[in-house]
Amino acid sequence: MAETQAKGRRKELIGHVVSNRMNKTIVVQVVRRKAHPLYSRVISKAKKFYAHDENREAHVGDVVRLEETRPLSKLKRWKLKEVLRKTALVPEVAAGGEGKS
Repeated sequence: MAETQAKGRRKELIGHVVSNRMNKTIVVQVVRRKAHPLYSRVISKAKKFYAHDENREAHVGDVVRLEETRPLSKLKRWKLKEVLRKTALVPEVAAGGEGKS
């Protein structure tokens, strides 16, 4: 009986954070690029994964590494392993206090 993975190994993915609006949950888009078997053109396939972010450390635009885990909810089967690259933060402008005088 042949196993495709060594025992104890978990799958890992690298992608960009698309959303962090949920509580302790991020949405990560993973783009896979592969050469077409006949035409030799590079084809990009994108898929979104829901991941658990316990400390809420990932922000939109960050490049992160995900690790496979047990099902945490209906859609979450991944957890944040590490933030590989932080995005340049854009300062937010307060919308409330500056009105017409």
